[in-house]
Amino acid sequence: MNGPPEIPYDVKDLSLAEEGVRRIEWAAREMPVIGLIRRRFAKDKPLQNLRLSACLHVTTETANLMLALKDGGAKLALCASNPLSTQDDVAAALVAEYGIPTFAKKGEDDQTYYRHIHQALEHIPQMSMDDGADLVATIHRERRDLIPNVIGGTEETTTGVIRLQSMARDGALAYPIIAVNEADTKHLFDNRYGTGQSTIDGITRATNILWAGKNVVVCGYGWCGRGVAMRARGMGAQVIVTEVKPVRALEAVMDGLRVMTLAEAAPIGDIFVTLTGDINVIDRHHLEAMKDGAIIANSGHFDVEINIKALEQLAEGRRQIRPFVEEFRLADGRRLFLLGEGRLINLAAAEGHPASVMDMSFANQALCAEYLALQEKRLPLGVHMVPEEIDRDIARLKLASMGISIDTLTPEQEAYLASWESGT
Repeated sequence: MNGPPEIPYDVKDLSLAEEGVRRIEWAAREMPVIGLIRRRFAKDKPLQNLRLSACLHVTTETANLMLALKDGGAKLALCASNPLSTQDDVAAALVAEYGIPTFAKKGEDDQTYYRHIHQALEHIPQMSMDDGADLVATIHRERRDLIPNVIGGTEETTTGVIRLQSMARDGALAYPIIAVNEADTKHLFDNRYGTGQSTIDGITRATNILWAGKNVVVCGYGWCGRGVAMRARGMGAQVIVTEVKPVRALEAVMDGLRVMTLAEAAPIGDIFVTLTGDINVIDRHHLEAMKDGAIIANSGHFDVEINIKALEQLAEGRRQIRPFVEEFRLADGRRLFLLGEGRLINLAAAEGHPASVMDMSFANQALCAEYLALQEKRLPLGVHMVPEEIDRDIARLKLASMGISIDTLTPEQEAYLASWESGT
């Protein structure tokens, strides 16, 4: 390990750095696309001297993204995007071994969480990188003096994109953002396969339940909900989907799942998982109808999807049963179990998405940062899609890393697709 760093930081324990380095290196084995980008960045330096503040889950996968950006010449500051998702050994390694200012401690309270965001903003960023839009929101609410410096930003997750689109509609968004979450190589894989596997993993680690035969209620059938439903069904669960969008509900029916209102599902569900990005999805009247022993978890970005205040008001007593499992005893003797304080269960009780799927998500982050940095003119205000060529290149690199080849169109086929004259 290197000596004590001469950079600003706030992490739990620098002595954890050696373990963090080993785990970062292990994750790198499953992130070949980021590895290729890192090698090119080290040569081309597309981010030379660009100040970038990032608010992301401080995990082994994020560490590999940070190293790619650093090799590209960026000057970085990193804070956590969720109080329970930080891996303290990784945070220590980023500071002690890699010299990246990092402000993150697992389990930090809200005051510390926002203090860390402000510390990351002392970097005077020219670019933001967000997961949930808390960094962008803090800039717009409390540090508007920074806005003239910022050329643009990126956003990682569905919830953040929803917030930023709302800001754009209100005319409040003061610099352009690229919605990394909307790239096909992000939401089709990270949201479906990453969230699907890691949510099941987090709930299993927290509870040690058997999924087979359980009634699992999946609230929301977007890409994340599809992933959880798919994996729960594969474990032998009876999956129930609740939705507010008719097309998604119809899709769930056609996928062979039961669809009903949450009020109908509440009395029969054994496990409830929210993945909607909205508030009070599981509300007081749902909690009042749940059966004894029901398990409630959230895999949406913010801890607002379960009405925890209502749960606290209904409870006559509460206690911690296992790590990340809290029992709420109601007046009639029923017990409801809340996992991970209602925060992202896949990161609160487990390690988040597998590195191989984050490889594509973070490749989007890195290449979109490069895209913003190399623009001759600042992009127009608003929330922008990931350029199609970036999405396509990431898919091509991922396939190549897996040893998979695909066909290409012949000149005849290209001409046919470009023509309107040929018919029946």
